Amino acid sequence: MRERILLIDDDAGLSEVIGMLLEQEGYVAERAGTVAAGLQHIRKSEVDLVITDLRLPDGTGLDAIRAIRARRPEVPIIMITSYSSIESAIGALRMGAVDYIIKPFDNEEFLHSLRRALNERRVAREHALLRRRLKSAHDSRPLIGDSAAMRRVGELLRKLASSDANVLVCGEAGCGKERIALAIHFSSARADQPFVPLDCGATPREALEEALFAYARGATSGTLFLDEISELAAPLQLTLLRALEEKAAGSLDVRFIAASRRDLAVLSERGQFRKDLYYRIGVITIDVPPLRSRGDDALLLARHFAAHYGRKLGKRVDGFDAEFSAFLQNHPWPGNVRELENLIERAVIFAEAPLLTGRDLAEVAPALPMVRAATPLADGARPLAIEEYIREVIERFQDSHSETELAKMLGIGRKALWMRRRQWGLKRSRRSVSR
Repeated sequence: MRERILLIDDDAGLSEVIGMLLEQEGYVAERAGTVAAGLQHIRKSEVDLVITDLRLPDGTGLDAIRAIRARRPEVPIIMITSYSSIESAIGALRMGAVDYIIKPFDNEEFLHSLRRALNERRVAREHALLRRRLKSAHDSRPLIGDSAAMRRVGELLRKLASSDANVLVCGEAGCGKERIALAIHFSSARADQPFVPLDCGATPREALEEALFAYARGATSGTLFLDEISELAAPLQLTLLRALEEKAAGSLDVRFIAASRRDLAVLSERGQFRKDLYYRIGVITIDVPPLRSRGDDALLLARHFAAHYGRKLGKRVDGFDAEFSAFLQNHPWPGNVRELENLIERAVIFAEAPLLTGRDLAEVAPALPMVRAATPLADGARPLAIEEYIREVIERFQDSHSETELAKMLGIGRKALWMRRRQWGLKRSRRSVSR
């Protein structure tokens, strides 16, 4: 869709020239000759940017800026003025204009100013959309659990609502560390500001460096969530430390939340992570328990996910039979909540009846140890250890499933899968799939 630009100027000749220039660049140019006409246009139509002259028949560009900002604060405004009115141009910036252009102006400089203002508006709209989506996702996915461990986590979150302290969230992969970070953000005074997640193990170093420098300079605010902070390179650890020190001194307005599945205390003792950074980032530490230690929480979560995906797919889901329920209670869940959600989503997709049964389980989770876990354990029987389960799944399915499919089935990352296969000497046959 072409972006719409409103020009408020009573100089018909200049308006025509600017309008032609804007149309040539692919914009929709709309014109008004007075402050009143410009405001009427804004009330009736959507515009992406306003350009206003300083001197107008029924007022000034400053009047136009004041009125537009009151009605449409998200619309960027550029003022056109002359050298003799430079003080008014500065006043326009103070009132909320994004730039001013001095007549006579160079066309390229004029267009550059427009493109920059429109790009900033696009970025602001994208951030607003992202915040709405994050808030919607957070509202639709509350923290679920009635176990003692999760009640302790909930109590910590309530205490953190009025705090702006740095937080370190620890726990296994897939246990919900980002969900905890989102809960902290949306219960804080920063709920209407950006929540920016950065995966320190997957984000390219250049992008991480750029983001951290932006926060260190105070160029942005909100909450910065640093996932897998243990993977942060040493030079960037120093950059982050300086930002945290600036925040402690009151120079930065930002909330830092980090997460790690590795023990930062141990890493810092080994010299693999800065001790001073560990102490700065972990003012408050939240240990998220693995799903296997949360009792009946797996059943509660499974019911929630089944209802969620049932609504999403327009399917009726009444619950689980005894076999499916036994599996949910006995399975060690090496991939934690992420693995559970993936399995329930697949089960709802393939289910042909409202009640999810052992047959559905065999359809979506055919691995031998998973089927075995679906049967209640006899007295004295030992459940599969997590690593035993992972190894059995890999041995059974590595030749029929891709690396991505195996990792998703187990609820672990591809790197973790590769390291285990290498450790156990598990090699795929030449006939195996390669996707």
